[in-house]
Amino acid sequence: MDGHARRRLLTAVGLVALLAAGGCSADSDGAGEPSAAVAPEQAAPADGGKAEQGADAGGTRSGAGGGSPDLRVDQRSIIYTGTMRVRVDDVDAAARSAITAVTGVGGFVGGDERSSGGTADARAELQLRVPAERFTAVLEELARLGRQEQRAIRTEDVTEETVDLDARIATQRARVESGRKLLARATSIGDLVTLESEVARREADLASLEAKKRRLADLTSLSTITLTLVGPEAEARDTEPDTGFVVGLRGGWTAFVASLGVLLTVLGALLPFAVALGVPVAVLLAVLRRRRRRPPAPAVNAPPPVPAARSAP
Repeated sequence: MDGHARRRLLTAVGLVALLAAGGCSADSDGAGEPSAAVAPEQAAPADGGKAEQGADAGGTRSGAGGGSPDLRVDQRSIIYTGTMRVRVDDVDAAARSAITAVTGVGGFVGGDERSSGGTADARAELQLRVPAERFTAVLEELARLGRQEQRAIRTEDVTEETVDLDARIATQRARVESGRKLLARATSIGDLVTLESEVARREADLASLEAKKRRLADLTSLSTITLTLVGPEAEARDTEPDTGFVVGLRGGWTAFVASLGVLLTVLGALLPFAVALGVPVAVLLAVLRRRRRRPPAPAVNAPPPVPAARSAP
């Protein structure tokens, strides 16, 4: 074999080797591209799952451990309750203003109790239900009705209870549906009676859970404000101490006056009967006493007996 033929053979072998190397690299690149494309898709559910858990306000228990959801403050279920006492010049006018303020924001009056011996010592107690988002604003508006003497605000976080109720309601609904399906496939009288009783019990449990959920929803959506309005001269009964010598003395005097009043009431009720029965009894006793005081009649002496005459022998 001459030199030209040898060079041609080496050139052909080099081209074949170069083409083979290019095909292997292309295969390896093609296999790597799908894996790189799949990796973001596999990582997406993990991030998306976290985003969905964070966005779900009333979601179910997360993870196999059943931990509570991490909710933001504005997504939690909180019950707001407030009490306030305000001293005003005109109780009736202030009560009308309070009712107008509450109804103006979508609330309503749950109770209205008033006592008045006059304008100065009048007193009114209102149970007001207002939307939770307007709770603070309504409190500030009520405080401007007069001179605020007392304010107390209480909160109760019922988020965990709400989430638990949601999960229990979902489970109980599934149990009711399964019981109804079994009832539809029942063939014997015994099975019908047993399944009807079981379905009725499950439906009653579901209704009880739903009632609790509605109650919680009502308390969280509508806050309660107990407003006490007092006149300028009304006594601040809520601020008086309940112990001490003065308090005991005042309580004892109140009890004595009350007992004396009860005694006089009883005597007044018995007086007509005493007069009606006492006069005849007094007359009868007087007559009997006079009879006992009369002297006894003097005894009459009988004449001595006359001796009998003796007969002659």
